[in-house]
Amino acid sequence: MSESITPEIFDHLVSLAALELSPDEAEYLRGQLNAQLTAIRELVAIPIDESAAITSHGIPYPPQISPALRKDAWQPCENPEEILEQAPQVEEGYIIVPEIPHTELE
Repeated sequence: MSESITPEIFDHLVSLAALELSPDEAEYLRGQLNAQLTAIRELVAIPIDESAAITSHGIPYPPQISPALRKDAWQPCENPEEILEQAPQVEEGYIIVPEIPHTELE
């Protein structure tokens, strides 16, 4: 079976994603993507009875057997100063992160 993702298509996808890949990395990833598409085609080819119920996964978890949700409880950090000391910039106990400029895509 021919590969769905040709080197030309893959190069275009790499360009759209603005990735920088070595030739070896590119060929490896292209091979992996084609393998995934082959696996998907094989799964699609499996006959499934039309009366089979649609599920998000194979194992149902009704409320009777589902574990109870954990309580959402705040737990203070024991050493916030040590963590903040590792940040490049801190102001009033908050880590300052660089602003990421917004770019409009065409």
